[in-house]
Amino acid sequence: MSSLIQVQDLGFEFEGKTLLSGIHLEVQRGESVVLIGPSGEGKSVLLKAMAGILEPTAGQVLVENKNLYTATFTERTQIMRRMGMLFQKNALFDSLSCGENIAFPLREAAQYTEAEIQAKVDFFLNEVGISHAKELFPDEISGGMQKRLGIARALALNPEVIFYDDPTAGLDPITSRKIIDVIVRLQKEKGSTLVAITNDMNRAYQLAGRIGMVVDGGLIVTGTEQETKAHRDPRVHQFITGDLNGPLTAVG
Repeated sequence: MSSLIQVQDLGFEFEGKTLLSGIHLEVQRGESVVLIGPSGEGKSVLLKAMAGILEPTAGQVLVENKNLYTATFTERTQIMRRMGMLFQKNALFDSLSCGENIAFPLREAAQYTEAEIQAKVDFFLNEVGISHAKELFPDEISGGMQKRLGIARALALNPEVIFYDDPTAGLDPITSRKIIDVIVRLQKEKGSTLVAITNDMNRAYQLAGRIGMVVDGGLIVTGTEQETKAHRDPRVHQFITGDLNGPLTAVG
């Protein structure tokens, strides 16, 4: 595997307060990395920085050695078109049908005929198991189906790297497992690179090749499932076991 994304000495400040500092992370091509950690510690901020959405106040994000935030407009556009993202609340267009939600980024790309767009819409709806919902609107389908629709839209342009911001938030355990099954299957089929956030450790283990914990302004790369479970940092142990006693007790 070759390096696809490099986060180097990344930092974030908000209103004069440091949220993240000195973050280093390297994501290999075809790898699956999951970020865990207490709420409010900056997981989503780090993810959005890697996805080109939030510019850090320090450090840099490199995609194949190209600085995402100093690249020219054309270079940045080319990089961003290789990425897909599922937002925590899906960010679906309520006024568009399920099929039209998937068609939207395809039309924005302006490189497909209408017949090609509809073929891709049908393909991705089938891939996530909601072909029957093509003409329905987001408020007419369940939360799990909305999540599947969000995944389909994120994949519509066949991105090389996909970012998932808490893909099972608000879903029941069975639906959550099914959603992660879909994500894992599609990643393997397409050979894509994946970076995700979740605080459900069962889903983190199901999804990740490597795990990293965002805590106290830094990032602890804990490794595989087995390495994470055996990690000696008491913050990691407390978080993954849900123990009420430990250094994270006061975290709200």
